[in-house]
Amino acid sequence: MKQFFKELLEYSHHYNQKLSDIFADQPDNTPEKAVKLFNHLLNAHQIWNNRINAEQPAFGVWELHDTKDLKRIDKINHEHTLKILGKFDLNENCTYKNTRGEIFENSIQNICFHIINHSTYHRGQIASEFRLHGLEPLVTDYIHYKR
Repeated sequence: MKQFFKELLEYSHHYNQKLSDIFADQPDNTPEKAVKLFNHLLNAHQIWNNRINAEQPAFGVWELHDTKDLKRIDKINHEHTLKILGKFDLNENCTYKNTRGEIFENSIQNICFHIINHSTYHRGQIASEFRLHGLEPLVTDYIHYKR
């Protein structure tokens, strides 16, 4: 199962890196909402990594970063999650507080799946924003990636 999560994380990282390049290379051509969604995607990934490791998050949920930093942030997130996969049993439970201070418990496996699913969801929203503004979105289908 860990290998499958590594593959899914690599897929997510691959397209996050491509989007990072677009945002950094074309800051005046990319929709503001798309940039906000991508920042949120990266921030949430970092927050979940830190919850698993019982560390305080460095970013706020909707914090905005310089577009030139997005690629580096994604790379750090990706490497951090790979370390988590190597360190923890996926069935192990993680207790954490959400942004409202409420306490929850989920398995590492469910949190890792959430990180991947959350990123895919927001990349879909970003694609819609691109289309809405006359830009060609990336093709980010998993099966396309595996080809």
